Amino acid sequence: MQNLDWYHSLNLPPLNPPDWIFPPVWTILYIMILVSFILFLKSKSKYDKFIPSLIWTLQLVVNLLWTPVFFFYQNILFALVLCVILVLLIFLTIISFYKFSKVSAILLIPYLMWVLFATYLNFSIWRLN
Repeated sequence: MQNLDWYHSLNLPPLNPPDWIFPPVWTILYIMILVSFILFLKSKSKYDKFIPSLIWTLQLVVNLLWTPVFFFYQNILFALVLCVILVLLIFLTIISFYKFSKVSAILLIPYLMWVLFATYLNFSIWRLN
């Protein structure tokens, strides 16, 4: 699915990490996202879990949409819009999970930081190209 020839033909920002870093980072982050959701689901609370679950699901869908939009459709600007939406959804997920499980919320902070960095990269690639 990924067109790395196209990607490597782009002007990349100075802080762009090497390709090999992405698979291990995303593997760790996806594990943390899953553990966070499991802890959230297992938490005992009087609050309704529907809205936080919906936000979590939306952020995951937006996350999964980014790769085909960026690499397959090569739409850098729409991928950037998805990044911004993803940052907002992750932030809302953290806030909504916090009242159920502090650990669940904290586990999502590295994910938020990485997506903020990815947003910088996506913005820089859009600007440079």
